[in-house]
Amino acid sequence: MSYTVAIVGRPNVGKSTLFNRLLEQRKAIVDDVSGVTRDRQYGVADWNGKQFNLIDTGGFVAGSDDIFETEIRKQVRVAIEEADAIIFMVDVATGITDLDDAVADLLRRTAKPVYVVVNKVDNPTRELEANEFYSLGFEHNFFLSSISGSGTGELLDAIAEPIQSDSSEEIAHNSELPKIAIIGQPNVGKSSLLNALIGQERSIVSDISGTTRDSIHTHYKLFQKEFMLIDTAGIRKKSKEKEDLEFYSIIRAIKAIDEADICLIVLDAAKGITAQDLSIFGLAARKGKGVVVLVNKWDLIEKETNTARDYEKLLKQKMAPFTDVPVIFISVKEKMRIFKAIEVALEVFENRRQKVPTAKLNEAMLAAVAAYHAPVVRGHSVKIKYVTQLPTPVPSFAFFTNYPDDIKTPYRNYLENQLRSRFNFTGVPVRIFFRKK
Repeated sequence: MSYTVAIVGRPNVGKSTLFNRLLEQRKAIVDDVSGVTRDRQYGVADWNGKQFNLIDTGGFVAGSDDIFETEIRKQVRVAIEEADAIIFMVDVATGITDLDDAVADLLRRTAKPVYVVVNKVDNPTRELEANEFYSLGFEHNFFLSSISGSGTGELLDAIAEPIQSDSSEEIAHNSELPKIAIIGQPNVGKSSLLNALIGQERSIVSDISGTTRDSIHTHYKLFQKEFMLIDTAGIRKKSKEKEDLEFYSIIRAIKAIDEADICLIVLDAAKGITAQDLSIFGLAARKGKGVVVLVNKWDLIEKETNTARDYEKLLKQKMAPFTDVPVIFISVKEKMRIFKAIEVALEVFENRRQKVPTAKLNEAMLAAVAAYHAPVVRGHSVKIKYVTQLPTPVPSFAFFTNYPDDIKTPYRNYLENQLRSRFNFTGVPVRIFFRKK
């Protein structure tokens, strides 16, 4: 299950710097998923093999010039409700302010772990001054400098301690029914899609309320197909304010991605793919989930001969380099191609579970290596002798070679393209590792 940590605090205490710093720690285990853009507001942190979602509330404040206390309070409330743990950030250079007190007051009422992070502690004098923050009354206090990174290791150890390691759970989770999440911006037609799928048929087995209060899991059994649909559409319930709506919807979309095997990303045909859609797409890819893009409200678009083809080409340019993704043009209102969307999602689910026999894999990939050799490194020729698929939920392949550290991205991309052209991994991120033979 996913574990989500939110960073809260008043403006200008260094939340975004800490956020970037904690994500940077991942450089040690670099993801090989292409098309992953780093977004300033949410990402996946990895510490000693334990992963957690990290959300920076700093980016969500409306009207950056005059930030109101109410705005920060709203974010803290959302974080308390939705996150599993909270980093409360303060600044040693200014000491405890009224706004810090107000945030602390809200945080004292939660049973969730709160980690007080005193930032800008970069010399012995400041270390002494930082003791003042113990008076806020929280158990876990960390003195660090988010710019230099000193002190972040202890913080990460504390955050990661309650998190279960993923691997065994993920493999067990893999054997059950396909789980399909419907994600996308507000008002693109997510709920209508769910209702159209449910409303048309009456053979739904049960409605299971999800692990989170608001992603609804619906169990389907129709046309000899059985799967779970995870709907994040129940987002608008509580908050009338526009600002924290985005924050809510993002935390919930991230939770839905974590639970799903396949993500249906719903776009509005008139608006196309936005920056937020792209970062959610990147997140799904980085977490190794299958992806299908649904362009809704296609019935409202003026069409010529190649409209769909050109639209898809444009979409894929923005999604590059992970472009081997199905794009389906639908209209929920007209019930156009909505069942095709489910069929394609289930095909992507099978692609993600695919295990390629080792002999077949080596025959195909060693031929690809022979056709185009890796570039020579420092006068040595790079030789790849053997390939095997790793036993992971996301299709991952180990290439055994004499110089694993010297193979660069262009050649890795070549191998990925060859894998995709010879075996069907449409809609699925593929991971490639080079190991010493």
